[in-house]
Amino acid sequence: MDVDPRLYEQIAVNDNDIHNIIMSYLVHNCFKETVESFIACTGMKQPSDYLEDMEKRKRIYQFALEGNALKAIELTEQLATNLLEKNKDLHFDLLSLHFVELVCSRKCTEALEFAQMKLTPFGKEQKYVEKLEDFMALLAYEEPEKSPMFHLLSLEYRQHVAEILNRAILAHGNHPTYTAMERLIQQTTVVRQCLNQEHAKDGPPPFSLKDFIKS
Repeated sequence: MDVDPRLYEQIAVNDNDIHNIIMSYLVHNCFKETVESFIACTGMKQPSDYLEDMEKRKRIYQFALEGNALKAIELTEQLATNLLEKNKDLHFDLLSLHFVELVCSRKCTEALEFAQMKLTPFGKEQKYVEKLEDFMALLAYEEPEKSPMFHLLSLEYRQHVAEILNRAILAHGNHPTYTAMERLIQQTTVVRQCLNQEHAKDGPPPFSLKDFIKS
């Protein structure tokens, strides 16, 4: 059975709580203009500490998304000093984006030299060896986008790295790494899973955001 809507429809929700949830999402994703419009419409207090770095985070995210990883690295080091030095996984991912960009541009000699100088040192640690092999294998194909490692050239992969970078910068500044909306969905999902396991057939089904939106 699903949860009877009558059990929660009468629960009052404070408008300020809703505004804070929306603001958290907008700030996290660097929608600066929308944040400013939202503040003007709701009369919320401007979160100056967030807005100060939002434009910088937006530029970094965009550079990573476009594959301009070296610029993203440069700006990250300016905004979050020592972040990449401490987070080797993220540093490797960003350097790999630049390598992929060189491969896609058919600059194979430059890509090989870059890999030898910047990526190969990571091979001293076993966890990077397989990743290195996958990236280096791209050089063996005239059309790397048709290789078994084609996903490394995709927009989805760049989005994945850009989002990890954005969360890392937020964490470095002691800001939440997930939006309030994401945490609410995560918590709701876990609670429903626990209820389902505890009550078996008589409990509510696992939470589905897609089904909830449709209801």
